[in-house]
Amino acid sequence: MPDFEFTDPAGKKATLANFAGRPLLVNLWATFCGPCITEMPQLDGLSATYAKDGLQVVTISQDSAGADKVTAFFAKHPFKSLHPWMDSDNNFGFHYATGLLPTSVLYSADGREIARITGAMDWNSKDAQNVIEEAINGG
Repeated sequence: MPDFEFTDPAGKKATLANFAGRPLLVNLWATFCGPCITEMPQLDGLSATYAKDGLQVVTISQDSAGADKVTAFFAKHPFKSLHPWMDSDNNFGFHYATGLLPTSVLYSADGREIARITGAMDWNSKDAQNVIEEAINGG
């Protein structure tokens, strides 16, 4: 897993290591990305559904305009499980080198990459459930 810092709108810093020890879905998104916006409610539901199984969903905005856009987006869409993390320097986007948003990377509890999805995903689909359950069950 990359060790870049990302922040929330209040400036609280974190790295993916803060989420270690449990399966982790990292989703890179942006407020200007239509498919990203479509995925966000699904990711919020996914996070709530699989929380009992230990899955953590971390959505990291790649907006370079700063916290204002992300804060406004989260104010307009009151998600129950997602937190507004930001990587305005796009370190994660460059690291994953997909060139597309959204990009999602699923890690097992021991930090192994299980899957990398470039572009939009139907997180309610059977394929999504299968890959999430693979991560939960140890890959």
